[in-house]
Amino acid sequence: MRRGTISSLPSASARPSKRLMRGRALLALLAVLPGCSTVNSATESLMGGGTQAGTPGFVPGFLGGVVADEPRAALAGREVLSAGGSAADAAVAVALTLTVTLPSRAGLGGGGACIAYSPDVKSANRGVPEAVIFTPVAPATNPGAKADRPAAVPMMARGLFLLHARYGTQPFEAIVAPAEQMARFGVPISRALVKDLALVSGPLLTDPGARTIFSQDGVPLTEGQILRQTDLSATLGQIRTAGVGDMYQGALARRIELASAAIGGPIKLSDLRGALPKLAAPLVRAFKGDNIALLPPPVDGGVAAAAAFDVLADDPNNLGAATARSLAVIARYRAGGMTPDAVLSAPNLPAADAVSAPASTSFVTMDRAGNAVACALTMDNLFGTGRVMPGLGILAAASPAAVPPPLLSAGVVWNDGLKAFRAAAGASGQASAPVALAVALTNTLKTKQPMSVPVPDPGRANIIACSGYLPGSKSECGWANDPREAGLAASAN
Repeated sequence: MRRGTISSLPSASARPSKRLMRGRALLALLAVLPGCSTVNSATESLMGGGTQAGTPGFVPGFLGGVVADEPRAALAGREVLSAGGSAADAAVAVALTLTVTLPSRAGLGGGGACIAYSPDVKSANRGVPEAVIFTPVAPATNPGAKADRPAAVPMMARGLFLLHARYGTQPFEAIVAPAEQMARFGVPISRALVKDLALVSGPLLTDPGARTIFSQDGVPLTEGQILRQTDLSATLGQIRTAGVGDMYQGALARRIELASAAIGGPIKLSDLRGALPKLAAPLVRAFKGDNIALLPPPVDGGVAAAAAFDVLADDPNNLGAATARSLAVIARYRAGGMTPDAVLSAPNLPAADAVSAPASTSFVTMDRAGNAVACALTMDNLFGTGRVMPGLGILAAASPAAVPPPLLSAGVVWNDGLKAFRAAAGASGQASAPVALAVALTNTLKTKQPMSVPVPDPGRANIIACSGYLPGSKSECGWANDPREAGLAASAN
């Protein structure tokens, strides 16, 4: 056998470069590959390029879905899913976008609550849903403070950060940036916001900050006109660069203390430091092998929704009885002295009228792995206090000490045995939100179609459902926004 010598090997300069060798391999592969798309894929794989993780378009095919009451918010969530983000990443993007595009119902000055679910038993909550609660809270009593329009302590940023810390995958600051840009450069005002603006434009525009944002020469903005919020953009930029903590115990917190006092709703640094979101086990109802997770107290919309669902589970057509039971249960629960389980099991409760409840908005997100988030957000009043913190662009939410709490309503359906997602829904409509949620989920589970019939007025609902479960059959997933409103269901199959 002939043995080679070192001198018989090609010199370094004579050897093909790695790039040339990769090119030859690519040419050999292309000779046997039939399709154009296959060629493109092979080229990207071997030569580099293609859409990078974190960039919209990174995920081909099935993304999951997003449904929200305002179209740009739904599209913002879809972009995050397309970039490879999780349902929680998309939920953060939707909520932050709503602070820009639907500030009548969602804002940095307000808060809300979410149900989060991951089918992965290695997830933060080991494959069962949990509630993330960040409802607006009242400032501590301050006898020396003048509060002609009491404001709530802002909870939105901390709540979203907690949700992201538990279930997010993309950098939080990257999710903040698009909302910051929308606020800075402006967006066409949506039909949903114009509708809310028409209801309260008179008193709202007496505030100089609100008049600058929501009117042109004192006339309320109309659909399609540009809504620009430069101060809010700067605040979002501060959160993006300095972190959420800055809003609660840093320079931004000190600015909120001064600005809130200037609008007659003082919030102290101690209020901001002490305002913490909470994790809680949801209220759970069983339905034909599946489980339904609903928001737990202190978000009592879940108690009212559970009462309605218990009736509909036995008789899906008995809407009157479901509504009556829901109203009776929530009236008795708010009277105090009974646990959720006790009031839900109590027979023959006295009939009750609808409770007073502020406006809210809801949305749902789901990613391709079956992770899901259902949220309800609120300003504790339409446009909160109606006053904007000077220099910050933050609409102050109304203090829950001055207004009744909203009946925030959101839920997730999952199968614990399969460890799989089945459906998620959020609802709004003041006192009708809990019944709307119960009807939306009941009809979806019964018909295997999202929003098979509209929920009863004045309730509204957004829903995503996978009748074949997920992970599982993605072809059996669907999503729908309420057809009577201006929202959007955004997805890709």
